[in-house]
Amino acid sequence: MHPDAATVLIVDVQPLNVDLLEQELEAAGYRTLAATDGEQALARAIERAPDLILLDVMMPGIDGYETCRRLKAAEATRAIPVIFLTALKETFDKVRAFEIGAVDYVTKPFETAELLARVGTHVALRREIAAHQRSKATIRGLVEQQRHDAGVLVGDSAALSRVRGLIAQVAATDSTVLIAGETGTGKELVARAVHEQSARRDRALVTLNCAALPGALVESELFGHEKGAFTGAHQQRRGRFELADGGSLFLDEVGELPLEAQAKLLRALQEREFERVGGTRALRVDVRVIAATNRDLRAEVAAGRFRADLYFRLSVFPITLPPLRERRGDIPQLVRHVVARVARRLGRQADHVSPAFIAWACAYDWPGNVRELENAVERALILSSGGLLEAVDGLAASPIENRADPQMPSAIASLQVVEQTHIRRALDATGWTIEGDNGAARLLGLNASTLRGRMRKYGIRKPTGRESR
Repeated sequence: MHPDAATVLIVDVQPLNVDLLEQELEAAGYRTLAATDGEQALARAIERAPDLILLDVMMPGIDGYETCRRLKAAEATRAIPVIFLTALKETFDKVRAFEIGAVDYVTKPFETAELLARVGTHVALRREIAAHQRSKATIRGLVEQQRHDAGVLVGDSAALSRVRGLIAQVAATDSTVLIAGETGTGKELVARAVHEQSARRDRALVTLNCAALPGALVESELFGHEKGAFTGAHQQRRGRFELADGGSLFLDEVGELPLEAQAKLLRALQEREFERVGGTRALRVDVRVIAATNRDLRAEVAAGRFRADLYFRLSVFPITLPPLRERRGDIPQLVRHVVARVARRLGRQADHVSPAFIAWACAYDWPGNVRELENAVERALILSSGGLLEAVDGLAASPIENRADPQMPSAIASLQVVEQTHIRRALDATGWTIEGDNGAARLLGLNASTLRGRMRKYGIRKPTGRESR
């Protein structure tokens, strides 16, 4: 799990509910804490300072309303967003939740996609608000440190130098940028570099992961909504375009947008104006859009899944990131950089990297790119001793022995790559049927919602022409 993963505190009296929520949230990349009553929730929130709290209403002792009231009264927990989990249907109960400081609610039984979308939205907004509260100099320092730590731009290869040059050229303009590249190549890092080198660096860089939202919520997240625009819209909400006014908007995995949302995004890009969902007043904003995708958008246009006019509007200035296997000369420098950073985080000593480890790293194809390299380094650091990072058994065995079968993970593949490949095999074996006695979820020993969460996490989509349910 990424060290910057957000932590969600789950407060529910039912252990089965806690277990299900933990599965879904952890599959989506979150860390989780759990509490079974209000008093325990208050103690955990003060002790661990989670990024968000999912709070049940009906609990013994102090109920969810009183727990929320105490959270908002305490300085240490006041800023933590609270989402109520409720089976209550009355509008009065939901309004009461907002009046005491909750930011949202999810009705039980919940839909996984809706829950994850709401959690992701409020975690992102909290982090953006926290960033705005820092001084401008501190913000620039944090972004610069993030760029340095991530390591994606570490190296002197011609391919990476070309990317740096393109960033420098386009950053000084307001042109729309489309960043393409495989998963793990650092598309968000490049987007931040474009923003930080631009005249908008002192304003917000607002991000939206288009793949993390169900189609019904995309328009609201992009453009906001008016009170009463749809069921559950109890208050006006600003969308990402409004939040990014004067700054930059990063649309990650833009190829995942549904066609209806694509049409409205196109209008916002062309006219520089939009209406909130349920609104009639046109709002104008000054936003620089940076988009990213790991899909071939030309192929998506040809297949009718992506609008050609939106593609041309987004790809004013394309930047394609090279996969790690195409800049092998950067790998030794990158490995040493990542080793130093991960060793600090783990509290491990790593004074030297063995030639065997470097040779293995240079030979391996890294399908997960820099993200997979970081995972491999972390595992090697855990297994190594004496301050020397070595090519330990099981990690460096024959990195190219399975290249003939791209579906077969090698002995040194990361757990994420192994899991992703295993899920694909199960889906292929069941004809991409997810549920039922003959479905992939049953074959893998997972419930269907958990499997769908893993598929979203890894970007696994049904091939054209196959059926699933």
